Amino acid sequence: MRSVQRHLLSMRPVRIVPHVSLHAEGSVQVEFGNTHVRITCSVDERVPSHVLGTGSGWVTAEYGMLPRATQERTQREAARGKQSGRTLEIQRLIGRSLRACVDLKALGSRTLTLDCDVIQADGGTRTASITGAYVAMALAMRKMKGDGRLLSMPKLTPLAAVSIGICKGHVLVDLDYVEDSTAEVDMNLVALEGRKLVELQGTAEKGSFSQSTLNDMLEAGFGAIEALIQIQKSILNA
Repeated sequence: MRSVQRHLLSMRPVRIVPHVSLHAEGSVQVEFGNTHVRITCSVDERVPSHVLGTGSGWVTAEYGMLPRATQERTQREAARGKQSGRTLEIQRLIGRSLRACVDLKALGSRTLTLDCDVIQADGGTRTASITGAYVAMALAMRKMKGDGRLLSMPKLTPLAAVSIGICKGHVLVDLDYVEDSTAEVDMNLVALEGRKLVELQGTAEKGSFSQSTLNDMLEAGFGAIEALIQIQKSILNA
């Protein structure tokens, strides 16, 4: 039996709460079961040097876990003086994913920064961050349009992410920590609406897996992403 008595291809209970920050242009708290991430989107009226002069905007992300997001306290990375390789890899993934879903030219010469802070971790923190960050970014753009900083909304294509795995020979979606730590195959899928792949991260933890298994995992993952996009739309259309 999986967590919260769900089926193999069922997500954990998903909840996205908008407007959780008083000051940020866009914000949400996203929950995939017991994984909770607080996300803010901040707007800076300038761009990095590599974008300067192109007339394009930029979207980037920062990611971190609070000390008691996990079962035992972990030291803040700021106290250690550097970010871990895992942290850098995840925040780059979030940034790449969000840049794939927005018309950067229509943003103008400004930067959107998505800060993803994991309050509580039980597997799937990067996929929850991406799914919630899309909503936070869309809310920030709406506020910018309302404030007159944007003449029109940049084109946005819905984007979500989900973890997929093989556990005891079965395809599962949205793995919690116990499932993720024992999976034979571990994969993260990021995709746009319409089953358009943005990024696929997959590893055989024990041996190898076949192309037909990969196809089964992708089918399950795309189904979960379609469900997540409907949740995003219900929040943004409320």
